[in-house]
Amino acid sequence: MADSLRDQLLKSGIVKQVQQDRARTPARSLAPSPGKPARKSGKGPAAGPSAQSRQDIDLAKAYALRAQTEARERQRIEREAAEQARLRRERKQQIQRLLEGKALNQAEADHPRNFEYAGKIRRVHVDAAQLAALNAGELGVVQHGGRYLLVSREVAEQVREIDPHLLALLVDPAAAAAGEDGVPDDLMW
Repeated sequence: MADSLRDQLLKSGIVKQVQQDRARTPARSLAPSPGKPARKSGKGPAAGPSAQSRQDIDLAKAYALRAQTEARERQRIEREAAEQARLRRERKQQIQRLLEGKALNQAEADHPRNFEYAGKIRRVHVDAAQLAALNAGELGVVQHGGRYLLVSREVAEQVREIDPHLLALLVDPAAAAAGEDGVPDDLMW
């Protein structure tokens, strides 16, 4: 009694007959027969299996096109990221070659010179002569390899041309002479 309609049809053999009849009849062609008018797609009985399969094919094509577009976009983004990484490596190597042997840091320097870099207060140790030259704008500080290197003004300007983010401190000589940097020459904070 609790058999579903499908089970009842299978038991009666009607469903088996319909499946056999479908297998024996040739598939309908999409072109209309000469004596009959063409039916509009999507309406009436013509919207049966053939119209459904066309929609499936169109949907499959749309998904394939979308997947191709997304794949191309991912490849473009990956190429751009690789190019940016290559440029960063080249800049780093160029700065490395520029700074070789030109750092003026001294191990026995006893005067700390504080400065702001990347939103934080940083420190480099210098001697008295270097402190005066740094405050006058004759020397600069470059961040490289996690360290702050004291370099000549010319080297600091070259680093600025290659990558301005690595120049940590370079006092403008005109501002230093006028005392506009806000820090007197003899004050160390």
